Amino acid sequence: MTTRKRLAWIAVDWGSSNLRVWAMSDADEVLAHRGTERGMLGLSSTQYEATLLDVLGDWLPENDPLDVIVCGMAGARQGWREAPYLVVPARLDTLAEGAVVPSVQDPRLQVRLLPGLCQHRDETGKEFDVMRGEETQLAGLVAREPEFSGRVCLPGTHAKWARLVVGELLGFQTFMSGELFRLLAQQSVLSHSLSEDDLADSACREAFVTAVQDVSTEPTRFTQRLFAIRAGDLLDERLPGGEARGACLAARLSGLVIGLELAGALGGLDESEQVCLIGAEALCHRYALALEALGYTSRVIDNERAVLAGLALARSTVKHE
Repeated sequence: MTTRKRLAWIAVDWGSSNLRVWAMSDADEVLAHRGTERGMLGLSSTQYEATLLDVLGDWLPENDPLDVIVCGMAGARQGWREAPYLVVPARLDTLAEGAVVPSVQDPRLQVRLLPGLCQHRDETGKEFDVMRGEETQLAGLVAREPEFSGRVCLPGTHAKWARLVVGELLGFQTFMSGELFRLLAQQSVLSHSLSEDDLADSACREAFVTAVQDVSTEPTRFTQRLFAIRAGDLLDERLPGGEARGACLAARLSGLVIGLELAGALGGLDESEQVCLIGAEALCHRYALALEALGYTSRVIDNERAVLAGLALARSTVKHE
């Protein structure tokens, strides 16, 4: 099999809900990719090795040991084996120094679980915070751009904002924006008024941008503006009818939630400083539109490319131990 002949190591991103694995060459080229929904939340600590072997299947060599570099929730306290958090400030090119080795039965597997990062409250205004998985994406940025300094946003269920200076993570903030949006859209009174939005639609786009600007100007009115979404559905005759009405209101909710996040995350950022976005394309473009509405520029790095570059950086450290 061509993949097996060229296979040098395995890259693994093990999240709460999903497992992604890549067969990698010695030049860090992707040879093949597989995934499953067997994430950390559905596994006990004794099930990880069997799950990994099942996904790897015929990739594995017959006898030779193989490096398997793992980031994400497999290293959590409830995962395969805990990889304790490293405390920021921390250099992202040394993550592998905090890796732990879980016990495995199959001699072909040489597994290393990368650590997450944590932050303690201090007099500068930092709050207690943790990340596990995102640090590898940030390391991927450092691997690609060693001299990078600036603000990085990783949108998601729990969006992360990080401040990097030439390969060192100085601090970060987590915003529960994705989870908050889902709760409001599905479990609040607003659920009666919303449908799926589409920012390619000009009316949805305008509703989103206006909401971002509104809440960034007056963030203390956030909850009042939330209820106004429901009231507008009942009273505002300017809104379109049918599904388009619910789509515009969903876009406004999204804009309010993301705009509130930006109001908290952009403190001290000059408008001339570009924000680097790492994540899924559609979500990053939503954040880029929100930033543009407030006068900021941004660029997007694909999540998978960042993860693989970070795992490759960790593997290169392991090779030279």
